Amino acid sequence: MGAKLFCWPQGSPGISMMLRALLLTSLLSWANGQEGQAMLPEEKTKIRDQIVEMFDHAYGSYMKYAYPADELMPLSCRGRVRGLEPNRGDIDDSLGKFSLTLIDTLDTLVVLNKLDEFEDAVRRTLRDVRLDNDVVVSVFETNIRVLGGLLGAHVMADMLRQRGERMQWYGDELLHMAKELGHRLLPAFNTTSGLPYPRVNLRYGVLNPLSRTGTESDTCTACAGTMILEFAALSRLSGEAVFEENARKALDVLWEKRQRGSDLVGTVINIHNGDWVRRDSGVGAGIDSYYEYLMKAYVLLGDNVYLERFNTHYSAIMKYISQPPLLLNVHMHNPTVSVRSWMDSLLAFFPGLQVLRGDLKPAIETHEMLYQVTKQHKFLPEAFTTEFRVHWGQHPLRPEFAESTYYLYKATGDPYYLRVGQSIVEKLNAHARVPCGFAAVQDVRTGVHEDRMDSFFLAEMFKYLYLLFSEKNQLHFDIDDYIFTTEAHLLPVSLSTSQPPCRGNNTEAATAVEEDLFTYSCPSTQTLFPNNPSFAKTIRDSYKYLTGVGRAFHASPVRGIELPLHDHGMEPVEFLKSMGISLTPLNEAGDTGTQGEAHKGVYRVKLVAEVTQTTEEEEVEPLVVQLISPPFLGRTVLTAGPAKFGMDLTKQEHGVKGSIVKTSPYTACGPIENAEELSGHIALALRGDCMFAAKAHRLQEAGAIGVIFIDHREGSNSADTPLFQMVGDGASRADITIPLVFLFSQEGALLTSALEDHSNVDVLMLPKERQLGKTTDKTDKPLGKMNIKFRLAEEGELGEGEARGPTLQFFLEKGEVVLEEEEYKQQADSCLTPGDDHMPCSNGQTAASPPSHSPNDPNTDP
Repeated sequence: MGAKLFCWPQGSPGISMMLRALLLTSLLSWANGQEGQAMLPEEKTKIRDQIVEMFDHAYGSYMKYAYPADELMPLSCRGRVRGLEPNRGDIDDSLGKFSLTLIDTLDTLVVLNKLDEFEDAVRRTLRDVRLDNDVVVSVFETNIRVLGGLLGAHVMADMLRQRGERMQWYGDELLHMAKELGHRLLPAFNTTSGLPYPRVNLRYGVLNPLSRTGTESDTCTACAGTMILEFAALSRLSGEAVFEENARKALDVLWEKRQRGSDLVGTVINIHNGDWVRRDSGVGAGIDSYYEYLMKAYVLLGDNVYLERFNTHYSAIMKYISQPPLLLNVHMHNPTVSVRSWMDSLLAFFPGLQVLRGDLKPAIETHEMLYQVTKQHKFLPEAFTTEFRVHWGQHPLRPEFAESTYYLYKATGDPYYLRVGQSIVEKLNAHARVPCGFAAVQDVRTGVHEDRMDSFFLAEMFKYLYLLFSEKNQLHFDIDDYIFTTEAHLLPVSLSTSQPPCRGNNTEAATAVEEDLFTYSCPSTQTLFPNNPSFAKTIRDSYKYLTGVGRAFHASPVRGIELPLHDHGMEPVEFLKSMGISLTPLNEAGDTGTQGEAHKGVYRVKLVAEVTQTTEEEEVEPLVVQLISPPFLGRTVLTAGPAKFGMDLTKQEHGVKGSIVKTSPYTACGPIENAEELSGHIALALRGDCMFAAKAHRLQEAGAIGVIFIDHREGSNSADTPLFQMVGDGASRADITIPLVFLFSQEGALLTSALEDHSNVDVLMLPKERQLGKTTDKTDKPLGKMNIKFRLAEEGELGEGEARGPTLQFFLEKGEVVLEEEEYKQQADSCLTPGDDHMPCSNGQTAASPPSHSPNDPNTDP
């Protein structure tokens, strides 16, 4: 693009604004052009090589610093061994002392053409990995990561062996390990309903007295419904039908228990009687891969029943949950009402599933929305609101967005999605890379890292990114001969014909749904958008500025907008929102028809605004846990977060006082074993394993007068992580009346340490501003407020020295509104004298005086 030089006469009005607008427009046009620009083969090769280097850094760090541990701790440069590190709650249920990351990464090595490393890794697995450890693991996670990893690696090893190039020594050892693991998971299915227990002891099963599990009554829908691919593949490869039969029975129960009116399922179900425990329905956490496995089971196994069920559910999803580009949870029994105003990042897989279904338009819409969120926050936050603000700030390097990007590129061939993939690569390198691997982001708002690199990062992220930038002839095998599991392990679609199906595979006929072009066939780009390469772009363009980031400036009769943002770092739209100002497009505002008379009888309304930056989040009023018994005597104060249910401590004048007692079990997710000891006291409970509301309900029934939840994420603290409000489980929680607060792990460690050192610790739970021994201080009042002083003056009457700091100026003229920025310097002889409400100025004007302190004065009451 050739450069052009624009010259303006000196003294022309608005030159600065016009130049800035021109520059902004040019930059945005260039950036948008880059996103839609075709990518040359050389550039694709360069990015693919970069992805391989990133994989080598991550995998090499695991092998160097962590193996044979399950996971790498990239900040500590050591392995995470369960029992040797602080307990993180249900996150640790993935760890079974079976070299999780190695097994999860095996088939990734083949995809990336690292065949020497693959052969070495298989030998290590056979030599070092044991599956009979006395450890309680998640049935769901062990199935998709370890069983799926072993099966995917076996399929790859068998493929290489049959070609005669490599692995001639291989004798199906990985398949034997997979079969052993399958038998160790089978005891979880020993329930009256056929739905599996959520956890199993690898050595002792579920009901054995030594198993330390089997007391659970609930499981998530995805946990029970994400077994069929791995278990059916194991059955068809090993010849033992028992695995597929059990996985199929669990799916049958979930199908039977769907809400017949809406054809939706809930999030959590009782494994013994099949009653729904949580009835909110969506496509994200708790349900996601249940829908995915119905669709993919049809592709892998060729059984129409799976597809018919998926199509029934999909119709309900598009009717109730899909509100393009959003996907919002609803109540399964009353699906016209959304149950929450935020979405979780796991739903990012859904556009990829819609591509498999052949429903491209909503897939493109939702994916574009997600891309705009990543532009705003660098990564997808673990949860974000319908206004695209952060709800939960964590980002554990999840691959679902990259997965959907890969599927959309495969379906459309649109180079735009290569640019999206390029942005993922760049952000990982810029914001997640550390010397010993890649670290999860504890909060996308602060960029603080977490000492965690989950195995799925190597199993999924690098597969999808590498495949995105690879041509079919650059791969060691035909990728279209395989289906991806939810953990991106590769299973051959030939299993539907080369192996006999499970006995008794037919169930009741599915509810009839309207069939379309893709009901029984996979879509092709020629059918989807023949001779229309801009198909995807025309859909995306409607959502390009969804989050308010990156909107280009367009010239109009209104000459421009300048905002005092130098010290605030806020997006203009967010800045205006913080002041309660809504923007209306000019073409919706109507034509005044008075442009020709714009300079007659001009009056100006001047707004002098002193503004402090508002936070991106809705305001969370901090609470405290104050230790008041000797030897603390109120001097130890721990910052705590509130809950959206339970007693409202802000309405309790003196807070709630009591002695603290540690709950047994500490997670409060099973029957409370020390109810007598808890009665009349404040309970301490660890976050994780089940919902906050379920814990609170159990502890309230046990007689606790309050609950302090402690974060299970190692190293979290209130200084680095913004407070959040604990939410319920989607149902009404009016039955919970005790106060509930949340402490991050570092503050929680102080409290538990105090309890260990002293036989009795009394605490006070109350709002931070009312803590004992605290004098009222205006600095504690929340920021985000602004003072506005205004006056009317004729044109030319506004002099210098009338206000301090950045100001906003509205010019009300016939037919136009202009919002400009002005800087006024405080003069020593200013007519605005602090302390007087109104003072006559030297020129006879009357001005409203500004506050008597500067905006940054700690004594200022905003």
